[in-house]
Amino acid sequence: MRAAVIGLGLIGGSLLRALAGAGHTVLGYDADPSTRAMARTAAAKVRTGTRWRVTGSVPDAVEGADLVALAVPLPAIPGVLDELARTGHPGLVTDVTSVKVPVRAMVAERIGRLGLLAGYIGGHPMAGRETSGFDASDPTLFQGCAWVLCLEPRTDMRDWLALAHLLTGLGARVVPATAEEHDRAVAAVSHVPHLVAAALVRLAADDPLALTLAAGSFRDGTRVAASQPGLTAAICGGNAGTAGTALDALLDSLGTARELLAEPDPIAALQAWLAPAARVRSAWPAAASEPVDLPPEPEVLLRLGRAGGWLVSVAPDLRSVSAARPI
Repeated sequence: MRAAVIGLGLIGGSLLRALAGAGHTVLGYDADPSTRAMARTAAAKVRTGTRWRVTGSVPDAVEGADLVALAVPLPAIPGVLDELARTGHPGLVTDVTSVKVPVRAMVAERIGRLGLLAGYIGGHPMAGRETSGFDASDPTLFQGCAWVLCLEPRTDMRDWLALAHLLTGLGARVVPATAEEHDRAVAAVSHVPHLVAAALVRLAADDPLALTLAAGSFRDGTRVAASQPGLTAAICGGNAGTAGTALDALLDSLGTARELLAEPDPIAALQAWLAPAARVRSAWPAAASEPVDLPPEPEVLLRLGRAGGWLVSVAPDLRSVSAARPI
């Protein structure tokens, strides 16, 4: 496959490296000249057969591409889509943005206005780190990670399956979901945790003793607070409505905990409140079932995703998929 990756930060750079390492022809582009230079230097250092090429423009990167992957922050998506549309790119387009409903709307608006970009499938690899930039990229980043691929009523199934085949070949666990389902789920497990991590750091920021005593629970609970503020703001703000609802639910739960601290016996009161969370967290992540073959039908795949399942592989002829579920 000939692929183009637009945006060469942590995720885009890792995708560029992973695709090249899997033997695909890959061209990359980033708006930042220093990032382009860094990616070119890195390409010159890898062994023959796994190199990629970095271009000086979006049109040069996407020329002749079978797949274009957009790996830029949400605020940059509209401009890149417009530039891509002007190229007349006829192939498949995907993205790795952490919120899906807004990107789907951006693409839909351009389909109606320009009659282009109809071959779009939203995607999101759950593989972020607190580090960023091309120098943090890693060709093994996606091995074992959950990679959502959106299945919508207008999705072309052959395109979807071809992309799923490509991504499972990189070691990802492809999870089928609608854009709405994705945004609701990541609000709880990604977007709100970013806000909570920042709040915890702010709580301790002015207390040198607290920061000296901070250990495992503070480290693990605040890791993503070290992420670039602009990226975190785009992630959470891009999903503001759904993330707000999830944050309200969390605040209600914390309000309950605050009330329990005021009970005559707060230790006994808190034990009952803490127990369900301890059971769920102790059982996560769940073990996987043995893979089973499924027909590649949209409703079958969406039911799989809603049950927490994922695709292990897709047959080269795209006629069947192998899937696993949590047990």
